Amino acid sequence: MPGSILGTAVRRVEDPDLLLGRAQFVDDLLLDGVLHLHFVRSTYAHARLVSIDVDDARAMPGVVAVYTAADLGLPPYEGLMEVNAQCVRPPLAETKVRFVGDAVAVVVAETSAAAADAAEAVVVEYDALPAVADPEAALAPDAPLQFEELGSNLAAAVGPRDQGDVLEDADLIVRARIENQRIAVMPMEGSAIAVVPGDDGQGHDLTVYVSTQMPHGFATRIAPVFDLDPAKLRVVAPHVGGAFGGKPGLAAEHCVAVAAARRLQRPVKWVETRSENLIAMPHGRGQVQYVQLGCKRDGTIVGMKCQIVSDAGAYAGFGGALGMGPTRMMAQGVYRIPRISYECAVALTNTTPMGAFRGAGRPEAAAMLERIIDIAAAELGIDPAEIRRRNFLRPDEFPYTTVMRTEYDSGDYDTALTEALRVAGYDELRREQAERLARGDRLVLGIGVSAYVEITAGGGGAEFGSVTVDADGTATIRVGTSAHGQGHATSFAMIVADALQIPLENVRFVDSDTAEVPTGGGTGGSRSLQLGGSAVLNATEGVVAQAREVAAAMLEANPDDIIVMENGGMGVAGVPASALSWAQLAEQEPLHAVSDFRQAGATFPFGAHVAVVEVDLDTGRVTPIRHVAVDDCGRILNPLIVAGQQHGGIAQGVAQALWEQYVYDADGNPLTSTLADYAMPSAAELPSFEASNTETPSPRNALGAKGIGESGTIGSTPAVQNAVVDALSHLGIRHIDIPCTAERVWAAVRDAEAGRLTAPWQDPPAVFDDLKAPKSRADAEAVDI
Repeated sequence: MPGSILGTAVRRVEDPDLLLGRAQFVDDLLLDGVLHLHFVRSTYAHARLVSIDVDDARAMPGVVAVYTAADLGLPPYEGLMEVNAQCVRPPLAETKVRFVGDAVAVVVAETSAAAADAAEAVVVEYDALPAVADPEAALAPDAPLQFEELGSNLAAAVGPRDQGDVLEDADLIVRARIENQRIAVMPMEGSAIAVVPGDDGQGHDLTVYVSTQMPHGFATRIAPVFDLDPAKLRVVAPHVGGAFGGKPGLAAEHCVAVAAARRLQRPVKWVETRSENLIAMPHGRGQVQYVQLGCKRDGTIVGMKCQIVSDAGAYAGFGGALGMGPTRMMAQGVYRIPRISYECAVALTNTTPMGAFRGAGRPEAAAMLERIIDIAAAELGIDPAEIRRRNFLRPDEFPYTTVMRTEYDSGDYDTALTEALRVAGYDELRREQAERLARGDRLVLGIGVSAYVEITAGGGGAEFGSVTVDADGTATIRVGTSAHGQGHATSFAMIVADALQIPLENVRFVDSDTAEVPTGGGTGGSRSLQLGGSAVLNATEGVVAQAREVAAAMLEANPDDIIVMENGGMGVAGVPASALSWAQLAEQEPLHAVSDFRQAGATFPFGAHVAVVEVDLDTGRVTPIRHVAVDDCGRILNPLIVAGQQHGGIAQGVAQALWEQYVYDADGNPLTSTLADYAMPSAAELPSFEASNTETPSPRNALGAKGIGESGTIGSTPAVQNAVVDALSHLGIRHIDIPCTAERVWAAVRDAEAGRLTAPWQDPPAVFDDLKAPKSRADAEAVDI
């Protein structure tokens, strides 16, 4: 954008507060008379509650109250979406516990230490029940039932449309059973809430400070639980230390905190510990994918059959339904696939409820598709990049409606892949790989390619934005998105500063407070710039239009001759001396505009990644040495912020491919519930990222913007997994599940070198023989997290 601040790298205005310790998170709030909560959590994955003895705990020093479900009498709550009405969760367990970490009681005390000590004195008697932690095992007819009244552990399902045999015209059919493992969300700040009852002097009877992605959504969900008047409820998200899909709705602990504060009429605070976070915050991913791809001998795809087991965890966590929504919607990816059969069974397990993690169903689709494409390439003897090119949708086909009835806005997939291959030096890498193999090196090279498309601002959606020119000539933005690290204050201020020609530091940014912003959709699904930014753009244009009329009247000029002057304010074109400052204009007449922007449909960012790894054949150790990403998020407003989102996403995607996995034993006991066991990498384990972009604007908003927050995660995981398998392909190995740990890789190499190759396939669970959906709300396509 020539002559404009838009499109230039601008440092984030948010960062000084964060770097200098001035930012306030929930735990930093100083509240007079605040009480502290500590939850008593189940140590059983599945058990009946026989009794809860709280007498000793109530008598301990500093303890104000100890509550169980019977004391509070709270109704079941809806966290983000209801997957099955028969599987709802009470805020405190009532008759059964259904996962290790299920809250059974809460201690309220004067200090956090007193609350923790008293929690140890609560005695809970359990009657242990058989548990099931594996989603495929949970769907077996004889599996222990989480909800007996449901009759099975099938929480929800979607069956295929009747299309006959989608693979019937194939010359080759490749099959794979692919695990997309459960992972912890792991934001730097866990869940946190502070609740202040009583009149705040501004007409609110209850003020809630909460670490959330969606303050207005939180208010909408908490109000009916307590029959609150929404007008008298204030919800504020102060600084939020990351979310990654883990903080979109209402949590059990939130309900309990509000109940305790209202009952005691004192402020209460709960801040999740890291150990609590690992067992209580909803986990992400968790799919087992049975996929079959049919191709012609030249690599042309003729059809695909998908049978997905999606883990919902306990209480039918909404993440289980993502297999029915975004994974299904994006199953076709960037390719021309004439026919697709897709089924999904959502399983209840005695594990932490499933939610979202960066990408929320879309990374699972890309990982499945990119893995099976690579298997087909290997079987056909076609280069992985070439087979993709032969099946890409062309730019002139957009807008394009997929077989899954998803309406893509724009795309140029081959350009992104071509650029990624160029930056990586793909041909030279292939030569080096061949040379190592020819020398008999035991440190082999793997090159992985992925191409992806994802959905952002799912369903289109709407967002609030307003712009006001204040009396001193500065501007104030109010917007319904809710920042927690994305750089909203910078990006949105750039839009206003550019239009009004004022310094960036003269723009004040307000969000995440229901008392300051009347409505909002919050932040999730990479929606913020395209929706919130568009609302701010529209409101800014409204302010400029108002100011033009005011300036024309003051200058006795034709409004058509009035322009925004280079140094701010407005005046007559070609007459710099006529300029009126923004302060003068605002003094003459209030300058304020509101926009409720509604986008006609979702947008579809895309890209291509090339990962390069070294694999030690003797130890199985995988070392990522390069990662090239070319991500297209439409028109770029601030390249620095886009690059930051790419880097963060790639880091999390590589981590899933190589290290991270949340593991339970057969009885539902978590084995990775601390950072001593859960393999989260540091920067030292990762290479420098080579991130760049192509720009294919979206026609669905005036900015031309698409989302970028999740793209790096979606493209990186399959690229790295493909690189690991590529390094071992000379041994005949076709698939290794993620995470590609040293142990898994070493075992695969050992078996291959001993002549014990196994096909990456087994028959899908019997539930798919005649899949019928139980009564449930299958509205996962509308979830935007």
